[in-house]
Amino acid sequence: MKLAAIDLGTNSFHAVIVEVKPSGRFEVIDREKDMVRLGDSSLASGRLSDPAFRRGLRALRKYQRIVANHRVERTLAVATSAIREAANGAEFLERVARETGFRPRVISGEEEGRLVYLAALHSVHLPDRALVVDIGGGSVEMVLGSGSRVERVVSGKVGCLRLTQRFVRSDPLSPADEAHLVAQVAATLGEAAADVRRRGFDRLVGTSGTVLAVGALALAEMGRRPRGALHHQVVSREAVHRVRRRLVESDLRERRHLPGLDPERADVVVAGAVVLDEILGHTGASELLLCEWALREGVLLDHIHGRTHPLVPTEPRPDVRRRSVQHLGERCQFDDVHARHVASLSLQMFDGLAGEHRLGPEARGLLEGAALLHDIGRHLSYPRHHKHSYYLVKNGGLRGFSPEEIETIALVARYHRGSRPRRRHRGYRELPGKARRAVRLLSALLRLAEALDRSHRQVVVAVEVVERARRLSLRCQVRGDAELEKEGALRHLGLLALELGRPLGLTVAALAAGRVA
Repeated sequence: MKLAAIDLGTNSFHAVIVEVKPSGRFEVIDREKDMVRLGDSSLASGRLSDPAFRRGLRALRKYQRIVANHRVERTLAVATSAIREAANGAEFLERVARETGFRPRVISGEEEGRLVYLAALHSVHLPDRALVVDIGGGSVEMVLGSGSRVERVVSGKVGCLRLTQRFVRSDPLSPADEAHLVAQVAATLGEAAADVRRRGFDRLVGTSGTVLAVGALALAEMGRRPRGALHHQVVSREAVHRVRRRLVESDLRERRHLPGLDPERADVVVAGAVVLDEILGHTGASELLLCEWALREGVLLDHIHGRTHPLVPTEPRPDVRRRSVQHLGERCQFDDVHARHVASLSLQMFDGLAGEHRLGPEARGLLEGAALLHDIGRHLSYPRHHKHSYYLVKNGGLRGFSPEEIETIALVARYHRGSRPRRRHRGYRELPGKARRAVRLLSALLRLAEALDRSHRQVVVAVEVVERARRLSLRCQVRGDAELEKEGALRHLGLLALELGRPLGLTVAALAAGRVA
């Protein structure tokens, strides 16, 4: 089934076309975005202007052609602040229906917040309690939740376009104008932010074009210039504050030439940066997790998971990482039984050697992902399949992982065979030292686990780490003939011992009789 979701925002319109799989997972097959500025003048006057009418209809006619070309079965469209508040908003929607066939649903700020939270819940790795913030053109939504349970939604009329029209009267922004911005944010969101701070949360997640624009500039402030997506990148509150000061002190011409900033956003990004920085300050958040999924993805998820007649069951706390890894493996037609067995053996050794390697639970999750995906390169060809696995993992759209974590998973999968990690290898070389150590150790574990299922018959049932006379040994419990596995494991044992910095032995015990070979 192909679906389209269209977000008629105050600042910009977005369309996304997806193909929904039987599992409920969807794959994006097309995207389109237009800086329509539907709220130009209307947020103050209460009416959509004729130019805004024309820009909006022109964008939606284009989306109608895209939807038709993809043979989309259903289009889900939602309208937010600008249309919600405009006296002639209903007239605009009637024109939309007449000229395109789309029938957008006007949603409240609270519903918008719920849908944005749903998108974040299914696209980034959230802790127990999270605060999701979306800064749009007309409004800002703050959503506090735990798993699929939303505790509080606040929608305030402090969007970047609205505040720019109302308070930005100087360029660069004058101290007086900035003070008015700050006061408006405090009056609108201050009480709610204080309540959220009292209740507590583990992570603040930011969505929308404004947040991502400020986030990209903040990453540059931190000396990090990501080559790929911003999704799941983390920026510090200090970096966001430095970006705010830089934007406030620059004029429009300077902002239009800032690397990484869309020139079409240069006029409203100042107000957006002030709002984001003030929210971080009021809530006490020390960092911000960037999320590229937003309202349109939330609309799709809400339809797919449907609250009354679900296409797929709704999970109280979706494991975004594990589900994403599984989906990538399925797309690449992986050997599910072998992959899961190798993952199990890898994790048994990781847990048994925890006191030696001292890597934390995050590394354990990366090892599991790499073990499940280590052979997906066979989908392209067997020779050099480890290198194909690296490419597929790196470009497979894994969700819930930061770019550094995806690189780590891809490298661990790549080094399950072939050469060991080398500084001359670009991806490995560009990782920080701590991550490089994790790649070396996790790939050594994965090599050994792969060898222990060399025949793909799961004859090695379990691995136990034992220590006798200060000597570590891996005790493998086997069912049947394990000579092939034993030979392969002995060949790779030395690499793991090297990474651990101490000798490592191997014994094989028949599961039924309990005798040691």
